[in-house]
Amino acid sequence: MKRVILLAAASALATGAHAADRTKFEFWYGLTGDLGEVMAKHCQLFNESQDKYEAVCVGQGGYDKAEQNTIAAYRAKQHPTVVQIYDAGTVNFMLSGAIYPANKFAVDYGIDVDWKGYFRSIANYYATSTGDMWSFPYNSSSAVFYWNKDAWAKIGKTAAPASWAEFAEDLKAMKAAGVECGFAFDFDTWMNLEQFSATNNLPLASLDNGYGGLGAELVFNKTAFVDHMKEYKSWLDAGYAKIQTTQVGKNLVQSFADGSCASTITSIANHGTVHNTQVADLKWDVAMLPVIDPAKRTNSLVGGASLWVMEGKSKEEYEAAAAFLKYVTAPDTGEKYIAENTGYIPVTTKGYELLKAEGFYAEPKRVNRDIAIASLTASDVTPVSRGIRLGNFTSIRSEVRAELEAAFTGQKDMQAAIDAAVERGNQILRRYEQTFKGAALP
Repeated sequence: MKRVILLAAASALATGAHAADRTKFEFWYGLTGDLGEVMAKHCQLFNESQDKYEAVCVGQGGYDKAEQNTIAAYRAKQHPTVVQIYDAGTVNFMLSGAIYPANKFAVDYGIDVDWKGYFRSIANYYATSTGDMWSFPYNSSSAVFYWNKDAWAKIGKTAAPASWAEFAEDLKAMKAAGVECGFAFDFDTWMNLEQFSATNNLPLASLDNGYGGLGAELVFNKTAFVDHMKEYKSWLDAGYAKIQTTQVGKNLVQSFADGSCASTITSIANHGTVHNTQVADLKWDVAMLPVIDPAKRTNSLVGGASLWVMEGKSKEEYEAAAAFLKYVTAPDTGEKYIAENTGYIPVTTKGYELLKAEGFYAEPKRVNRDIAIASLTASDVTPVSRGIRLGNFTSIRSEVRAELEAAFTGQKDMQAAIDAAVERGNQILRRYEQTFKGAALP
């Protein structure tokens, strides 16, 4: 936090004697820690790049808090001009009546955006039913499979498993070969439920995962997800896998980076963290997630966040915000900066081609980081791999996480736990539908 404050102070000093002449606007962001410092630095670079506008950038202490604080601030007419909102908050902001749609804002304030240049699996998450983008994709990721090459070498393999059945065989073989922990997992829903469902073209909810309307109901207690979680539990019981959370001393990334577990599934955004924290002799790589049938693989889902413009601000603030958005979303000053300083991926084909041309993915620490792009574009987007558009999805995630924890710690049968998560999740959806009674998703 001190470093973020220092960066903010440096940004303020950099404005010099002309600070009072600049048009100021607020940008709120949810990222914290090292990633929060990257956000603060991006603001500083924008402020130093010109002398007309000043972005006053304020960290909110997490994605959830950024969403909650912005909604509360809007009601009090103290909201920012631009805010970073994560994937799960998309439908809430679409229906909030508090936003200035990105496609309209770009036209009104002269931002030349090639909307078709965004990777479709990214664009679809933030687009309306007619394809209009209502926010600007900013820091994007997807889930990938992290694997220890030396552990797989012990069973005579040089490639990551392509299917879940192959992975199960590999775990059994590695256990026999003396690998103490073949797989680290936790109770996260984005990786365990959402990515599994997308890459295997399985629905989470009716009405195309909610894109078809607010009347959607959760259905993942009736799909292959249940057997998938039962298999995870069998791996845990057999000693092939371990639950790794901060509560037990190490999270997924730590347990993989220190070599104690041979594989895990987490965001590509953690790619840089693994490189920066790994034990010296760790030989590892990333691959696309295993799927039920590799011949039928569908695209994975985007994670991360996008930038939303809030309504109710002055023309001058919007002009300042437009200059900021041009800067932080451009291939060179935006996408390149984010990719170089985090594990996030470029969001447009132009950004990706720029990085490839400059040899970004040929650098040892970044080799195969673009596997996340291959995963996001592994197929044409289907009605259920398009994304998830469910109201109060953060609360639904919490219910699923709690029930998975109960099942994996032996407190509940897996089917019963997932049934309970669906039941409570559907109650959340019905309350949300009632709150927005008569409203239609854009």
